[in-house]
Amino acid sequence: MANIKSQIKRNRQTEKRNLRNRKVRSELHTRTKTALAALEEGENADDAVRAAIKRIDKAAQKGVLHKNTAARRKSRLARKLAASS
Repeated sequence: MANIKSQIKRNRQTEKRNLRNRKVRSELHTRTKTALAALEEGENADDAVRAAIKRIDKAAQKGVLHKNTAARRKSRLARKLAASS
């Protein structure tokens, strides 16, 4: 356990950020999984992929994902959507 006041505060901040980022990441995984399932079934795939891409953009904007990682994930989803059409 930290003794230094600034480090105690830093630990509190880190814990809050981790919880916030975990929620965003969890939402990302859910949306991506839904989009992939929709692509396999072929119904509402366009809407599901659009929702997933929106969440990926938000995560990149908030700093949860690196912008290149976000771009790569969006690209993969878009390619799968184009291939299924």
